[in-house]
Amino acid sequence: MDKQAIINLLQAVADGAMSPEKAYSKLRLLPFEELGYAKVDHHRSIRKGVPEVIFGAGKTAGQIKGIASAMLENGTRSILVTRLDGETAKILSAELDMEYDHVSKTGVIAKDRDKKLVGSVVIVSGGTSDIPVCEEAAITAQVMGSCVTRLYDVGVAGIHRLLSKLDVLSEARVVVAVAGMEGALPSVVGGLVDCPVIAVPTSVGYGSSFGGLSALLTMLNSCASGISVVNIDNGFGAGYLAHMINTMKGVEE
Repeated sequence: MDKQAIINLLQAVADGAMSPEKAYSKLRLLPFEELGYAKVDHHRSIRKGVPEVIFGAGKTAGQIKGIASAMLENGTRSILVTRLDGETAKILSAELDMEYDHVSKTGVIAKDRDKKLVGSVVIVSGGTSDIPVCEEAAITAQVMGSCVTRLYDVGVAGIHRLLSKLDVLSEARVVVAVAGMEGALPSVVGGLVDCPVIAVPTSVGYGSSFGGLSALLTMLNSCASGISVVNIDNGFGAGYLAHMINTMKGVEE
């Protein structure tokens, strides 16, 4: 239940269209619902503007279904499930209305296909190997309501590829720059755009990249201004933050 739904509920009581008792029965599960193995945060969309996201890793299909079912019964749509393996996704898809993206390992349950996408989030990748993390960020931002443009394989090894897309970058409200190896891409992007840049280091690289640590340190030590850095392979965190920046109050549509 989101903020508008509660306002509508209270208005219905004020208008006499709904009894206080019925309104109470609808609100009684707030702020969370106890399932035994999980406490479903129905209040999340009221506080944050988007519903709770289900982290799929380590959860059984039954647990994910139970959490999602509780959210669906409370009126939630477009439930995002991250880090969802293919076998669990196959089980869930047979029982729920879920779209699964095998590249990013994300699922979207009861997707709101009529939701209007706003603003401009541009996601750039250093290489094709970074695409799984990019897609996690892209799908996260899209599910939350942001318009996303993808610019993949435009890393610094062939900088002309990135420079050919300056017109797209210049229209962005926020850029998510995803790169492994030495992680130089966000610094280059940060020197070209006048909007915030969210840097995402990936674990892509040879042995001395230390599983993404070298890219993380490069991004943290960037000489370009306006860059923030999320953790290694954290496409979800980058997509979530990008959506928040993209839809900040006071920013024109």
